Amino acid sequence: MTLDRRTVLTGLSATLLAPRLARAATLTDATGRAIAIPDRVERVFAAGPPASILLYSFAPELLLGWTRNPEPAQCAFLGAGACDKAEVGRLTGRGNTTNLEVLLKLKPDLILDVGTVNDTYVSLAKRVQDETGIPYVLLDGRFDAVAQVYRQLGELTQRQAQAEDFARYADTTIKTIKSRVDKIPEAQKPGVYYARGPRGLETGLAGSINVETIEYLGARNVAAERRGGMATVSMEQVLAWNPDVIITIEPAFAASVRSDPVWAPIKAVQTGRVQLSPRLPFGWVDFPPSVNRLIGLWWLAKALYPEQFPEDLRPLTRDFYRRFYHMTPTDAQIDTVLSGAA
Repeated sequence: MTLDRRTVLTGLSATLLAPRLARAATLTDATGRAIAIPDRVERVFAAGPPASILLYSFAPELLLGWTRNPEPAQCAFLGAGACDKAEVGRLTGRGNTTNLEVLLKLKPDLILDVGTVNDTYVSLAKRVQDETGIPYVLLDGRFDAVAQVYRQLGELTQRQAQAEDFARYADTTIKTIKSRVDKIPEAQKPGVYYARGPRGLETGLAGSINVETIEYLGARNVAAERRGGMATVSMEQVLAWNPDVIITIEPAFAASVRSDPVWAPIKAVQTGRVQLSPRLPFGWVDFPPSVNRLIGLWWLAKALYPEQFPEDLRPLTRDFYRRFYHMTPTDAQIDTVLSGAA
């Protein structure tokens, strides 16, 4: 991304930056910066996919556009008009697709990012705000911070009561599930391998946001010998780990692994505990790691601890989609979601 386009900023500053001079309040974001909040927030640019899902769930009308257009299969599980929004690109992650000229022409009142808080993202937030004059808020993307993030979003948009409804849902979900998991003896908590990629050989290391909910549920991430993000591992390593459960988001891998002789010695395959995660309209484990993981926590808990979580996922899914995706799925649509179809 080009961040030093002084000529663009000079030419556009008078028309684009002046309306943002009025400020109603300040909010301290996850970077520790006190961000001046516009007195009216009506147009928000989501810097990456997690922020776009969060914002869509909270107030679709505030979302300027998707970082990437949803596919037709995803659109079927989003509310009316969701897929009419433009594709506006992203500022964060690999292959960022928006530069400052495009950003300024969109005239956002606010830039919102949700995710990892480190020097790279803190520097990006500061530089973009300095270059454009647009408030850039970075909120903590950790799973257990989701209720707090909704409350902060309520402050940013002056919709505190609306935000509190989402925050309470998150708090209740997390506390209900965690209270049961905490009572399970350590010896009964399984070793889990998270299989990504067409061959199932990409996984999340210790502390990776991709496996955060797996680790949050007390399961032993077999790839936690090293810290980091996503990594490619060998088949020999997976065989040595011999996980009790395999979680995957890859339909082709899930279909083939059960009959693949290479994977046959692994306990999870032998006992039929290869679990294909739902992924419509967004993944329930990650892909991307946003508020979609709230309904995914129920699914994961049931996959890992079926005796402690006898709930029927169908009403839970319908309620979540109604609240967060602004559509009420039919029984047939819920069957599609729970099958892991993509």
